[in-house]
Amino acid sequence: MKQTANNTKAIKIFISQAIPGMTIAEDIYTKDGHLIIAKGTILSDKIITRLEFYSVPDISVLSDTNITASAAEFIQTKYYEEIKNSEAFKRFHLAYKNTVSSFKENLDEIATGQNDIDVDQLLNDLNRILCQCDSSIELFNMLHCMRQYDDTTYVHSLNVSLICNIIGKWLHFEPGDLEVITLCGLLHDVGKLMIPSKIIAKPAKLTDEEFSTIKTHTIRGYNLLKNKKIDSRIKHAALLHHERCDGSGYPYGFYSDQIDPFAKLVAIADVYDAMTCARVYRGPLCPFEVVSLFETEGYTKYDPKYIMTFLEGIVQTYIHNSVRLSNNIEGEIVLINRLELSRPVVKAGDQFIDLSKQRELTIDALL
Repeated sequence: MKQTANNTKAIKIFISQAIPGMTIAEDIYTKDGHLIIAKGTILSDKIITRLEFYSVPDISVLSDTNITASAAEFIQTKYYEEIKNSEAFKRFHLAYKNTVSSFKENLDEIATGQNDIDVDQLLNDLNRILCQCDSSIELFNMLHCMRQYDDTTYVHSLNVSLICNIIGKWLHFEPGDLEVITLCGLLHDVGKLMIPSKIIAKPAKLTDEEFSTIKTHTIRGYNLLKNKKIDSRIKHAALLHHERCDGSGYPYGFYSDQIDPFAKLVAIADVYDAMTCARVYRGPLCPFEVVSLFETEGYTKYDPKYIMTFLEGIVQTYIHNSVRLSNNIEGEIVLINRLELSRPVVKAGDQFIDLSKQRELTIDALL
């Protein structure tokens, strides 16, 4: 724990513990030395999401930070509340809950070396969830509503697996490749089960050594899987899903052509799930906020072919959805701008609002 000039203590916390209103105690840089967030910055929801986009696992904040009352309120949009009250969601919730329980047992046995990996069993468990949804967007919406679960390794891995399955379908994968990318997502974080639980579950103030230990989960996961009779791409996804195409990732700082293609896909799903997980102060992010961040800062970090397919797939499914803009005007998405996916054309009454031209406006929420 460090002391600042005015004797205020700086403590290190997981990014998942960050709350708007906290003050950054130290400059935050990318691996190649570019400043992301300056010391003294007051955290906002958008800044926290940006840090997750850059896969920043931890930050130092001032311990005497005053958190505003609004930051402690959990805000849920009408759009997701209606989904949660539907019969379809209740069926999905039951299948999801049962699969998490089964997956936890299977993953623990893999981590302790008690059993080999039963690929067929894992895929059967996943299909129990996938068959509950008629479309990709329905699956995304259901996942957004499952955020009451703690963001454990098990739940996060299940979500990443389902998102990988969606991306694979959008990329028109053959059935065999679709199964592999789904399993890549499911097992990408298995190395975290080799990290002492006292570190993974520690509520705050981890040491630099403890954070370094957490970052070893990629190598630990690969070592756990390397002798298993599974597709090599699953092993490489565990090892390389924190690598980035611009060389800013870890554990090796690989560049695009050195990273397994399936690991690149898992990286996108992994970051998307992290950015859209629930916070104590809000419900799920509007998908267009996430798309905007990927558009502005993601094309060098992620394979352009994969990230474009992913973003186009998300926004196309929201055509004709009702939305609320940042000026509180409500309307309907009628046209996607291919050059700026996060800024579609919205019809509000007799008015057509082109968000690519009206830069001061953004989509705040789905309705």
